[in-house]
Amino acid sequence: MQIVFHLGAHCTDEGGVLKCLTRNRAALAEEGIAVPDPARYPNLLREALAKLEGKVASEEVSAALIDDLLGDVQAERIVMSYESFMALPRWALGRGMLYPGATERTAGLANLFPGHEVEFHLAIRNLATYLPTLFEKQKGKSYEDFIEGSDPVLLRWSDLVGRIRTASPLARLTVWCDEDTPLIFPEVMRQVSGHGAVRQMADTDGILAAIMTPDGVQRMRAYLAQHPPQSEQHRRRIVTAFLDKFARPEAIEVELDMPGWTDAYVEDLTRVYDEDCALIAGSEGVTFIAP
Repeated sequence: MQIVFHLGAHCTDEGGVLKCLTRNRAALAEEGIAVPDPARYPNLLREALAKLEGKVASEEVSAALIDDLLGDVQAERIVMSYESFMALPRWALGRGMLYPGATERTAGLANLFPGHEVEFHLAIRNLATYLPTLFEKQKGKSYEDFIEGSDPVLLRWSDLVGRIRTASPLARLTVWCDEDTPLIFPEVMRQVSGHGAVRQMADTDGILAAIMTPDGVQRMRAYLAQHPPQSEQHRRRIVTAFLDKFARPEAIEVELDMPGWTDAYVEDLTRVYDEDCALIAGSEGVTFIAP
């Protein structure tokens, strides 16, 4: 059995992966891919993890979990998406690192299914926009409490990726940049869902629809229907052209009102992010999706 966890992170894709999986549940089931009810499995897995207390699940416990997740569906692959698999938003930053509890949480998830093929999928985001957006999700936290003395310039997604890989070396790990998601979303969904190359998933342009004018979306869909792309790169060039013309600025711009942040500081964060992405892309055991 293939057990797939889309880990988020928070403030990426705005639930687009989960919406697309849910929209295509019936079609994916025809390929032996199960998409369990997202209202059930966070608590189901959380309770199982608490009972195991860090131990590896027995074959009986693992089989019972799989039965609960599948229900009446016959499948060889189970796909789950939950942005708080690694932590709730208030615990996404701490001890000078991103997702300090991710090692324990991801290892625990893998330990629920020993002997099965576990996959982790993760979107990352420029800290210059990620941290302000994450800060908005904090309830009653001051900036000082939120940042906990961390220096954002020293935070690295590659550190998180390395910790996940070390904790679960047998698990596949796929990473992509949230900034690229509008261009690469069909490929993201192929990797996450594992659907066959022939099938075209419905609603893969939902993220584009959220950041483009309605007229632009309609024109893009009509153009793609009349001029089917000859390759994935061709499709991305077409999408880029329509984004350049019809993207809504208010949908893609982020207010960077963080205490003490200057334009130069934001530029430093962006430079560090670009370098970090290159490091992740070259990491052993990591599949990096890029435009």
